[in-house]
Amino acid sequence: MSKQKLVVAVSSRALFNLDDSHTIFETQGKEAFCHYQIEHEDEILTPGYGFSLVTKLLALNESCLDDPFVEVILLSQNSADTGLRIFNSIAHHGLAITRAAFTSGSSPYHYMSAFGVHLFLSTNADDVVKTLDAGFAAATILCGSSLINTSSQLRIAFDGDSVLFSDASERIYQQRGLAVFAENERHEAKNPLPGGPFKDFLGALHYIQTQFDSQASPIRTALVTARAAPAHERVVRTLRAWGIRIDEALFLGGMSKGAFLKAFGADIFFDDQRGHCDSAAQHVAAAHVPHGISNENPLKS
Repeated sequence: MSKQKLVVAVSSRALFNLDDSHTIFETQGKEAFCHYQIEHEDEILTPGYGFSLVTKLLALNESCLDDPFVEVILLSQNSADTGLRIFNSIAHHGLAITRAAFTSGSSPYHYMSAFGVHLFLSTNADDVVKTLDAGFAAATILCGSSLINTSSQLRIAFDGDSVLFSDASERIYQQRGLAVFAENERHEAKNPLPGGPFKDFLGALHYIQTQFDSQASPIRTALVTARAAPAHERVVRTLRAWGIRIDEALFLGGMSKGAFLKAFGADIFFDDQRGHCDSAAQHVAAAHVPHGISNENPLKS
């Protein structure tokens, strides 16, 4: 029987450093950009912010090349013609990426369902929002880190509300305050939280973990949340109800997350609040999930 495969889509600018060509696109237009890419198509691109994560994801297949755990797909707004440089760079770096969609300037989010994508990583916030609105996990990767986790184990950290879980409780907190939030979580402690945009991605990671002895898993996950006791109980019961294992859970009660993410050794951290991402980015690679009440336009009624 074939394994349940984790499918991750990545944009060309998340995978490689395309700052030079992107600057030409923004300042001189599409035609100049196309000429530049074709003229430089034999020049190898250097790694982008998501390169290290992609490398570790693909390394999960080393023990099962005939029936891989993970597939990484390239989704690019380049044309196939200008995208030749990207595939040349993929080949040079030895990345096992064979499937791609080149959309010539259109948002690639339409192809998420067809490819069966669990997660989309991009540097284009508009594409990420469209993907989230379509019901798929997506994040804007904001930075890499000079403190790359050299461990072979893939370590992924998540915020809770608005990422793994819905923003229903966060909405109560922001609109009605901490006391009402805490009372609501006490009252609802035995009722699982609704799933957020990253529930299925966490579930796919958990499936891969179940294929290994728990002491030798190539993946380690962490929940890093501003929640504290007694609001922790509902989180624990929710994960139990989902049948999903999370390896570490840090209930920080509002403390800054960066030092804890560094201690965990996260390869990437997903959070819905841009401020938390910017703080975390001093220590680890961070990706913004523009979902939920914290990302709603304050001018909207």
